[in-house]
Amino acid sequence: MYTKLTSIIAAALLVSPLMVFAQQGWTKARQEIHENKLLSASNYLAYVDPTEKLTPAPKGYEPFYLSHYGRHGSRWLIGDWEYQDAMKVLKKAHEQGVLTERGELLRQQLDKFYKTTIDRRGDLTTVGERQHHRIGRRMTEHFPEIFGASNSQVDARSTVVIRCILSMVAECEELTAFNPQLRIHNDVSQAFQYYLNKEPWERIINEKNDAKWKRVNFDYKREYTHPERLCRLLFTDDGFVRYGMDAGSFMRRLFDICSNMQSHDDGIDLYDLFTEDELYDLWRIRNLEWYVNYSSEYSPHTQDNLLHNFLETADTIVSKKDFHGATLRFGHEVCVMPLAALMQLGDCYPEVPMERLDTLDRVWANFRIFPMASNIQLVFYRPKKARDGDILVKAMLNEREQKLPLPTNQYPYYRWQDVKALFEKRLSE
Repeated sequence: MYTKLTSIIAAALLVSPLMVFAQQGWTKARQEIHENKLLSASNYLAYVDPTEKLTPAPKGYEPFYLSHYGRHGSRWLIGDWEYQDAMKVLKKAHEQGVLTERGELLRQQLDKFYKTTIDRRGDLTTVGERQHHRIGRRMTEHFPEIFGASNSQVDARSTVVIRCILSMVAECEELTAFNPQLRIHNDVSQAFQYYLNKEPWERIINEKNDAKWKRVNFDYKREYTHPERLCRLLFTDDGFVRYGMDAGSFMRRLFDICSNMQSHDDGIDLYDLFTEDELYDLWRIRNLEWYVNYSSEYSPHTQDNLLHNFLETADTIVSKKDFHGATLRFGHEVCVMPLAALMQLGDCYPEVPMERLDTLDRVWANFRIFPMASNIQLVFYRPKKARDGDILVKAMLNEREQKLPLPTNQYPYYRWQDVKALFEKRLSE
């Protein structure tokens, strides 16, 4: 049961760093996945609740506004083919009598679980719903001044996708529970799609990223996929493996199913199918894909409209001396990841040249940016008394404070006018 499996995530991240790099040649990401195999799931990783304490507000300051973009919570896999591609191979092998005992058990496990996915592809799971309840609760615990004032108000908007709408509802339920008088406006419309989830991905890949995509899609998949041991574990006939299936594709599809099981309370633990080396290599493939398509070079600028919305909305609010409230936006990881790079949060935007992509895992790990329910929060602070003083802001990724490439003498707080200038410069590039 994944109620037990997901409970180890936070504990695993608390492990002393004494063992980091203990194995010669290991990257930081390799050590992290060694300590917590669930991290290898990339965008299927269940949200890891933060344990770090937030830095107190600067003396004389209080928070008054929170601007946010968040991904939906944990979900079922989106397409039927994501389950069926692997299941068809197992069914075919079963019919030909070439499954091992473990292969037959796997076929039965997937057949049983598949019944729970009927008409639920892409839906928010109960695990995902709870993630947003906890995020909303922590918002009120960390920033009661924002959500607890008599005039507090929240404008919450979502893409038209049901899992995003339900994620928005879950967070807003916690805000209302904290302050029943809170004025919340929820809105969902195609009219917001141009900044909440603009999707130029296919055009980007086909028109500008074609060579890099092919390199990742073929060269690195071939280099990092080693299905031989797995196939010996599941199948008894080498001829079936060689001529009756695409072993590499089967392994990667099975890995995706395994990875997303942490999205379910009743998920099946399939990690026994993979060695630690295989988990890391399969993660490296996904890490390269996500970097090339959503975080490298011009890709962050796919979120220009979203960052413009952050700026324009803040401009209407920071000058209001008595405002308390938040702007909440709900969408997808394909926006969170490039937005984090566009904002230059922490180390979300390394520049790795094409010829050095095989070193990407040394400097960048996708699981640190966009788990299920991932979110970016800008929290604004103003002087408690002299309301004409500098507005300060801090940036958080997944509720963890982030550095910006700006000078400050009171990290993680920066002058809003400096942050705004940074974002405007990024948009003009």
